[in-house]
Amino acid sequence: MEKIIFDKDISVFCVTASSFPDGILAAHQKLHSLIPFSMERKYLGLSRLNEQGEIIYKAAAGESHEGEGQALGCETIILKSGVYLSLLITDFMKDIPAIGNAFQELLAQPDLDPEGYCVEWYINDKDVKCMIRTTA
Repeated sequence: MEKIIFDKDISVFCVTASSFPDGILAAHQKLHSLIPFSMERKYLGLSRLNEQGEIIYKAAAGESHEGEGQALGCETIILKSGVYLSLLITDFMKDIPAIGNAFQELLAQPDLDPEGYCVEWYINDKDVKCMIRTTA
C-alpha cells in the first residue's frame, strides 16, 4: 500500500451509472462519447454508498478547463487534496474482481475520510490505482 499526495483539489465531471456493477461500462462509454481521449486528462471511477446502503458509481474525467463538465451537462465533483491510500492493480481487465478486493483492503484502514470516495484512477489502459482519502 502506498500513499499518494494530491497538492490541490481535482475538479472532475461525471456520468452516473444506472446500476452497480452492471451499469459501469455504459457510464464509461457515455463519458468517452462526450470528450476526445487525451493523455493529459485523468480518467476515474468514483463510488460510495448512498443513504440506502447502495453503491453509486460514477465514471469521471478531470476537467481540462473550469466549467467544462457543466458545459457538457455533467455533474461536477471536487476530489479534495490530501493524502490517499492506494493499491495498484496491474492488467486489471484480466482480474476485474481485484478492484473490489483492493477497496475492501483499503476500507479496512483507519482514519478514512467519511465524505470521500473510493477512487479508481486509470493511469493507462491496463493499470488502475484504487485509492481512498485519509484524514491522518
